Amino acid sequence: MDTHTTGQATSLTSYLVIPARLRSTRLPRKLLLRETGKSLRQHTFEAACLARRPSGICVAADDEEIAQEVRRFGGRVQLTDPAAPSGTDRVAEVARQLSHVDVVVNVQ
Repeated sequence: MDTHTTGQATSLTSYLVIPARLRSTRLPRKLLLRETGKSLRQHTFEAACLARRPSGICVAADDEEIAQEVRRFGGRVQLTDPAAPSGTDRVAEVARQLSHVDVVVNVQ
């Protein structure tokens, strides 16, 4: 809660962004593996959904195949530049579109 300007507590709006890159170098396509019946991306998304305060959650994906997987399990997805060098760059790309949000959390 922010109390710096008025002395009164105000509620901040937060948003969780989960970056997703299809072409991992150590384990290709790892986000789509389903060793437990759910993809790794679905496990991460469901864990993020347990957070109590965010106004929203989305996956920042670099590939339509990941986007399709996120849609399959009912998650929100935003396609980002496939040339983004890191997950943080993917999160920043989404964050620039969230002008109504005070805090963006990078969930990795």
